[in-house]
Amino acid sequence: MPNISYPPKRPLTVGEILDLTFQIYRATLLKVLLLAGLARLFSQLPNIYSLLRGEGHGGGLGGIVLALNEAQRHPAYWLLYLLGMIIDLTLYAAVIMRQHELITGGDAGGEVMAGLRRVPAMIGAALLISLSVGVCFIPAAPFTSLGRVLAVAVLLIPASYLMVMASLAIVAVVVERKGPVEGYLRSWSLVTGSFWRVSTVYTVGVLVLLVFWVTLGSVVGVLAAIIGRGDVALVAATGGVLMLLTAALAMPFFTAMALAVYGELLTRKEGADLEQRIGAPA
Repeated sequence: MPNISYPPKRPLTVGEILDLTFQIYRATLLKVLLLAGLARLFSQLPNIYSLLRGEGHGGGLGGIVLALNEAQRHPAYWLLYLLGMIIDLTLYAAVIMRQHELITGGDAGGEVMAGLRRVPAMIGAALLISLSVGVCFIPAAPFTSLGRVLAVAVLLIPASYLMVMASLAIVAVVVERKGPVEGYLRSWSLVTGSFWRVSTVYTVGVLVLLVFWVTLGSVVGVLAAIIGRGDVALVAATGGVLMLLTAALAMPFFTAMALAVYGELLTRKEGADLEQRIGAPA
């Protein structure tokens, strides 16, 4: 069991939150890596299907647009997109749950089924976040060309604010078993008054991951070229597998950072009550 004080016993500085992130990541990585790897693999089901059909389409946000456009011609793509999304969300929730159990001294196990039960609420929370952020860009609609680009650039400011304020909604849905609206409002309640601190943590965390991606991406490229030995198809396949592993390593870092921020804000906002609940007899 990792020796991590969680939630923290006192409010933390930005540096201490990042240190807590790395503590959680190091202590739980090997125990959640398989879940993270499977999540990344199943998220690529539409891409795998497209490649098998000799096309270059992928999943992600663009995948659902493609699925809607091609649902009649290729219903399998749509079904695989939905299946991949559900499994991906289930395993993402399972990673958060297992990390949380490990750092709070709980009993790990059963996270996959528990995660599956949280998928509808996670989808609801994600839709609320997407809608609230999407509304920010409506004023850009009347503009064309350069005007729209500039309008979008300006509107990124309120959109980014909303993203940070709602960034803990999924954690609240998974860890506290909140509903979509409750999770969304819970995130706002926790982040209110700590926007800049939370933003700074996310910014530094993303920069760390960018360095990680660039460094590992370079290594992946070299390894793919060596293993592929000039065979384009083999190089592409090897690179894909190695990048999948890279994504699997990155996911637990994101969830560890979210849990670190979440725990710190719990202490900052509800410290006295939290301490009483933790110290109360079972």
